[in-house]
Amino acid sequence: MLLKRTHTCGELRLDDQSKDVVINGWIDGHRDLGGLVFADVRDRYGVTQIVIDESDEAISDQMMQQAAKLRAEDVVGCRGVVRERESKNPELPTGDIEIVVTELVVYSKSDVPPFEVKTDVQASDDLRLRYRYLDLRRQPLQQKLQLRSRVAHAIRGFYHHHDFAEIETPVLMKSTPEGARDYLVPSRVNAGTFYALPQSPQTYKQMLMVSGFDRYVQIVKCFRDEDLRADRQPEFTQVDVEMSFVDEEDIYTLHEGLMGHLWSTFMDVELPKTFHRMTYEEAIHSYGSDKPDVRFNSPIVDLSEALSSTGFKLFDGAVAAGGHVLGIRIPGQSVLGRGALDRFIEKVKHATGVPGVIYAKWTDEGLTSSVAKFLTEDHHQAIMEASGAEKGDLVLILAGEGMQLFSHMGTMRLLAADEWNLRETHPSSFGPWAFCWVTDFPLVEWDEEEQRYFALHHPFTSPYPEDVAQLESDPGSVRSRAYDLVLNGSEIGGGSIRIHEQDMQRKVFDLLGIGEKEAEEKFGFLLKAFSYGAPPHGGIALGLDRILMIMTGADSIREVIAFPKNQRAQSLMDASPSPVSTEQIDELHIRLAEGVKPQETDEES
Repeated sequence: MLLKRTHTCGELRLDDQSKDVVINGWIDGHRDLGGLVFADVRDRYGVTQIVIDESDEAISDQMMQQAAKLRAEDVVGCRGVVRERESKNPELPTGDIEIVVTELVVYSKSDVPPFEVKTDVQASDDLRLRYRYLDLRRQPLQQKLQLRSRVAHAIRGFYHHHDFAEIETPVLMKSTPEGARDYLVPSRVNAGTFYALPQSPQTYKQMLMVSGFDRYVQIVKCFRDEDLRADRQPEFTQVDVEMSFVDEEDIYTLHEGLMGHLWSTFMDVELPKTFHRMTYEEAIHSYGSDKPDVRFNSPIVDLSEALSSTGFKLFDGAVAAGGHVLGIRIPGQSVLGRGALDRFIEKVKHATGVPGVIYAKWTDEGLTSSVAKFLTEDHHQAIMEASGAEKGDLVLILAGEGMQLFSHMGTMRLLAADEWNLRETHPSSFGPWAFCWVTDFPLVEWDEEEQRYFALHHPFTSPYPEDVAQLESDPGSVRSRAYDLVLNGSEIGGGSIRIHEQDMQRKVFDLLGIGEKEAEEKFGFLLKAFSYGAPPHGGIALGLDRILMIMTGADSIREVIAFPKNQRAQSLMDASPSPVSTEQIDELHIRLAEGVKPQETDEES
């Protein structure tokens, strides 16, 4: 028997006193006082207390026996009358009322769950993933997924308001590997051929521009067979956008508006109308990363000129070899003792592989450093002046050659922010929501191992017109019309103005070592489309999962995905990927390599 719900478990208030109501949900807590049973009933909207009193003439012995046997996670329906609670619970929105039950239906009984379903769950990640349907009953996860639903709805509304057409592109597509590995799907009816799951609908959305759909959007699943991190999954969701007859400014303006709309609607925060912009070169040299966290001060500073002739071999040798001496200012930490600094330096060495870190301090006793015996007072003063340090500050220094030095500095900068809480104690003018655009990426990067150039973004990115002349003579100096949207040190979107001319696309393919035959095999359909008139176009893809991770303050991207994979790309709940029968494999005209056996799914911790 089904009791039809009149109210959720989160909406009843004192104004509802004396109403006859029905709620449905899961038992969240149960107290049997002998003839008087209290229970909390939970659904995704909240929790409401029910009371079952054997002295009430509406309560039968059978119902009382049912009530006494209720356990956590049993599913029930309750009819009753709302009344004011004697002992109120100020922590619950419904804490002023309770329902005096007149009818109780137990829809299903629950086994003892493997962990208690509560806000602060005490269970390993693997156990929670194995029983994800139980984990999803917890309010923190439900709130995140409900926010995800509302954000997706708002995104669709925003683009609809701006005349975008929402168009679905194929999930089974042509494999065009250039970057991460494709997930491949063998074809049964076309023996020996394979589809790929899309890493991005890139070529399809460009074809839509050729087709005359000048504004396209799709909230789309994408797939990449790559190693996982806290902010990555093998399948992820992106907001995919393409526009015709636009330049970078149009992309920036529209998406600054989208972010402003989302943050004002869901975070009650008014963002700046325009976001800060910095070039790729500036990001690398000032922050050691192409996704800079600018929530706190302490950019990287070049101390090379100030320390070019100290007599200290490490500094002088780095500068003489064309390298750098780099530093970052850590405000207010000159009080740190040798032990605390050594422990921090060990963290840096472990994270970066650098052999050591030099530090300088401006204390009440004066200027000093870990290499004070090699430096004069003037050198110490030069460090402080060049780094912008003040009395009480610490300066951390690395010296060496190559761009890897800047990356190491960037890693050390973020470790320092975590170690000494710099984002809160020394915030920058950007505030807690630090959006910025990173622009002017190199078009290509050289791979020493393969001895060829690779596209830094993808092979459809347009070079700057003024740099085209260097495509043959100096490809590494060519800037692309690519841009990333960065928030709080995470890339949340990336895009570019695309190549729309067949000749230019062939030139870039040639630069990337994609010969005419290979280009025709992989991208002939796109080149052919360009021959029939392609508009100038560009777009962006926003990582919906990553945006929601930041909005909700989640530690992992898995917290905003209903059914995520673990770090081995496994779904512990349904044990996938899993072996299939020999018959299924034979139908697909493939076979496993000799000696290959499917790995077992990770066991729960």
